[in-house]
Parts: sequence; C-alpha cells; structure tokens
Amino acid sequence: MLKKILIIIGVIVVVFVIVVALQPADYRVERTATIAAPADRVFAQVNELKKWEAWSPWVKIDPTMKQTYEGPASGTGAISRWAGNNQVGEGSMTIAESRPNELVRFNLEFIKPMAGTSTSEFSFKPQGNLTAVTWSMSGKNNFIGKAMCLFMNMDKMVGGQFETGLTALKSIVEASAGK
Repeated sequence: MLKKILIIIGVIVVVFVIVVALQPADYRVERTATIAAPADRVFAQVNELKKWEAWSPWVKIDPTMKQTYEGPASGTGAISRWAGNNQVGEGSMTIAESRPNELVRFNLEFIKPMAGTSTSEFSFKPQGNLTAVTWSMSGKNNFIGKAMCLFMNMDKMVGGQFETGLTALKSIVEASAGK
C-alpha cells in the first residue's frame, strides 16, 4: 500500500513539473487609459520619479513604504528604490530610456518577495486634445514564476494595479491641465 502511495505521489510530482515546464516563460501585462491633456503633461508625471508618489498604486497599498531617489531628477538614469510591506516588496526602478512625450522605459529589479527583473514602459500617443497612455510590463518567468502563475493570474493582479495607477494619473493630470 505504501509503495502505491509513493508511486502516485511520484507521478503527481512528475506531471506537475511537466505542466510547469510547458508554461510560457515570457509574460506581458498592459493597460491603456485616455487622458484629457497633452502628452507633455502626462510625460512629465511619469518621467520624474518623485511625482509617482502622488499616483502610484503601490504608495496607496503601503503608505509607510520607504523610497529613495538617485541620479538625475528625471529622465534617463533616474532611479527610485523602495522597501515596503509584503504586498509592495523591495526593489528598484531605473529609467533606461526617455523620449519626451513618446516613451519612458524602465528596468525593474525586484528583490523581495521574489527576486526578478522586468521591463516596464509608458508610451504616449496624442489623439487630438487627448493622450492615450499605455503602461506595460514584460519579462521572463523562471520555473518558480511559471509555477506561481498556475495559481495566480499575473495579468489580473498587476493589470489591476496598472488600472488603479492610470486612473490616479488621469485625475492628477486632468486636474492640473485646467490650471
């Protein structure tokens, strides 16, 4: 009887490993919002990392999160480091590319709760008096990341945070556009 139980457990483990291994390694999460303001106003909120404190969804999750800034105040080379509760974790964000009113690309390094790297981008597309802002994050999952994605939906989890952040960004930019 014990031998049968061990064989069944072994088969379950092998099947689980195969299922995890067959999951896609690449991931991408993306959300878009339309903001009633010119691209330069939206770009300014994203390109200067200290301004994120007003609209970042993670600041709302952990208002006591510690943040530090290095490098230039905005643009390529600007760095934000954070350490927060278990929902926010710890890591850094560095602006790798900044093209005024078009694109801000970040290198993200996560330390806690799980180490990893990702690329995040904001793109800005003028549409008359409006700006379509797309926030995306992409990267590769290792084996553990693939296994975690079997039990939690990264698109819903991170995408929901992007939606919250874009809504707050929209409110701030549209309120300041009227001034």
